[in-house]
Amino acid sequence: MRKSMPEFPGPGTVHADTVCYHCGVSCEEEIVQHDQKVFCCEGCKVVYGILNAHNLCTYYTLPEAKGNTPDQDLYQGKYAYLDLPEVRPRVTTFGEQGQTQVNWLIPSMHCSSCIWLLENLHRLHAGVVSAVVDFPEKQVRIRVHDNRLKLSELAHLMASIGYEPYISLNDLDTPQKNTFNKTRIYKIGISGFAFGNIMFLGLSDYFTIGKSDGLGVEMRVVFGVIAILLALPVFFYAASGFFVSAWKALKKGQLNIDAPIALAILVTFLRSLAEIGVHGGAGYLDSMTGIVFFMLTGRYFQDKSYSLISFDRDYKSYFPVAVTSLHADGEQQKQVTELEPGEHILIRNNELIPCDSRLVSESALIDYSFVSGEAHPVGKTRNEVIYAGGKLIGRSVELEVTRKVSQSYLTQLWNNDAFSRHEEEKESRLTAVINKYFTLAVFLIGSVSWVFWGMAGDFKRGVDAMTTVWIIACPCALLLSETFTNGNLVALFGKYRFYLKNARVLEKLAGIRTIVFDKTGTLTLPDTATVEFVGTPLTPAETALVAALAAQSVHPLSKLVHRSLKKAGAVPEADRFCERTGAGLEAYYGATRLRLGSARFAGLPHEPVEAASRVYVAFDQQVRGYFAIRSRYREGLATTIGQLEAAGYDTYLLSGDHPTDREFLGRVFPDPDRLYFSRSPEEKLHFIKTLQQDSRVLMLGDGLNDAGALKQSDVGVAVSDTLNNFTPNSDAILEGGQLHRLGAFIRLAKAGRTIVIGSFVFSLIYNAIGLFFAVRGVLSPVVAAILMPASSVSIILFTTLLSQWKARKLIAPAQP
Repeated sequence: MRKSMPEFPGPGTVHADTVCYHCGVSCEEEIVQHDQKVFCCEGCKVVYGILNAHNLCTYYTLPEAKGNTPDQDLYQGKYAYLDLPEVRPRVTTFGEQGQTQVNWLIPSMHCSSCIWLLENLHRLHAGVVSAVVDFPEKQVRIRVHDNRLKLSELAHLMASIGYEPYISLNDLDTPQKNTFNKTRIYKIGISGFAFGNIMFLGLSDYFTIGKSDGLGVEMRVVFGVIAILLALPVFFYAASGFFVSAWKALKKGQLNIDAPIALAILVTFLRSLAEIGVHGGAGYLDSMTGIVFFMLTGRYFQDKSYSLISFDRDYKSYFPVAVTSLHADGEQQKQVTELEPGEHILIRNNELIPCDSRLVSESALIDYSFVSGEAHPVGKTRNEVIYAGGKLIGRSVELEVTRKVSQSYLTQLWNNDAFSRHEEEKESRLTAVINKYFTLAVFLIGSVSWVFWGMAGDFKRGVDAMTTVWIIACPCALLLSETFTNGNLVALFGKYRFYLKNARVLEKLAGIRTIVFDKTGTLTLPDTATVEFVGTPLTPAETALVAALAAQSVHPLSKLVHRSLKKAGAVPEADRFCERTGAGLEAYYGATRLRLGSARFAGLPHEPVEAASRVYVAFDQQVRGYFAIRSRYREGLATTIGQLEAAGYDTYLLSGDHPTDREFLGRVFPDPDRLYFSRSPEEKLHFIKTLQQDSRVLMLGDGLNDAGALKQSDVGVAVSDTLNNFTPNSDAILEGGQLHRLGAFIRLAKAGRTIVIGSFVFSLIYNAIGLFFAVRGVLSPVVAAILMPASSVSIILFTTLLSQWKARKLIAPAQP
């Protein structure tokens, strides 16, 4: 049941422990009272009203029900582009007999109560036929009546209750891929079914070793035929991928990881046919099907851990699908890819500017932090150029397009070699060693055994020795050790919200010696800061006036000041008010003139060199002081950096922001000469290249300004406080709250290499013993059939249990 409500506060009463009835968040900034309940904002109150009106308040009785707060900038017509004839077919998955189906990503979905509410959308609108949630992928499949509910209305309905669908320009340009590989599942199922049944059929051989009768010749022949029938779909269908991959590599003169596997499968299958045809029994078919089953299972387990995270994002993933285009006959929604120079568009608060433009309105405040790394908004005036990628802060503005989306500044960032570089997936070094030496050695030993026994006059024994060597010394057990170790580690990293793009990243992560941090959004917490007033203390009445004036602006610094003064009392309405973009706020309260803003705007003769952001306060002509606003850094940052340095890693700060907090960061990083500020995206990329001349580099960043450096580095890690939010192209995605575990993650990656090497040694011992008997031609097919899957199972257990133990030892104890 939902936790009991605190005592309902009366007018003017605020309880510190009051929580929002809808979202469960503490009501720190404001209290909204409605229906004998309290809410943290108008948005939560509106959602409650919608649910209450449709008798869906059962939602609040569900375990851990915490509703989502809708976007405060939601407006009617925001999703009108979904009804455009050229867009609608590209966002639907089915349409027939008056019904349309969509499959939308819902990043804000987080618990079972979300599932319940989304699957009850039909109770919010009769136009919804059904809604089915795929929680692991955070998607919902919705079917609607075309004549009752438009797609734009459906998206608006979902956004109004806090479940805004994520639809990007990249989704329209790139057909949606089905991340669920049914073919691989079928192959695993077929090979597993055949493996288990052939093993069962071979029990007669296992328990009659050395006996002449067993179950009789006739039954052995019958069982052998059944085994062949079971193995045929495994050989020709389930194992086909190994043969295709090996053949493509051989045509290029290469020997890839699938070549020895394909050879082992082929030899095992052919030798089994010969054994069954001549002697009866099951031959080696259980080993052959076991090889296929374990390898397919291991690869699926490895790939599944990161299949749901999007790593390869370019600028299209960040752009809106459409914007409001202004014409003489009114407004209309238009795809951003169709915008032409000279067109006028309307951009609203918090919307991204999709193309380079000229400001037509009088002024605008633009947040370029995601592109340049600069944390403070930039003021623009009429006719100034505004580059793509900036986000508007404040009232709506009119822009004139100067360049198409494909020619904008943001798009040109991807013209750099590092941005467009596509690294070819390579085998790990350990795997390469196997292919280069082990496979050739096994092939040579088998061939020499055949020649030796052939020259000795025992041709049959020579054939037995050669094929048995190739089977018993198959490198599959060695390859399984790496596949299952890496797959298990990738899953364990994901458990602690560190998502790797693929298992190859593990090996690169283990070799890192240099770590480079971005500042804004990586080391700092988003949208939070410490605010301290410095100067002549303000009276309670003056504090209330400052809070009231700060509340009139959407500037990030004004919002922080207002939040810090949230308990101020009531104030009269201002007689006059104005906001000067890039300068500050001014208002008259009777005869009192109040200014908030920059030093010059407040009345000081010059702007001081500031160690932190400052908002000056002036009453009439007297500057009373300023609010010092400093970014809040992640908990335990100094400890994290200290541990990395103590472990032998070189750490650097590489920021696009101004050198604020240099003194603080100089204490966090042991070498002040490794602090670099005001760096452009191109300069960051060049800096990483320079470091790579002497070391392997890991880069952590969060914005588009870091995308080139992330791509250039040996391991690029995108830091995000909302994993489904925008992140640049990277090798891994790390939740911001897990930054303190970075050192533990690297140590676990190194431990993974040690585990793989240990299992290699174990497998080599097994192979050496098997080869000793195989080259002598005395190893029986029955024994080989037992040893092959037994060795594979032992490798899986060894690597899985040891990697989990290492994870508990290294990652779990890490504290910020």
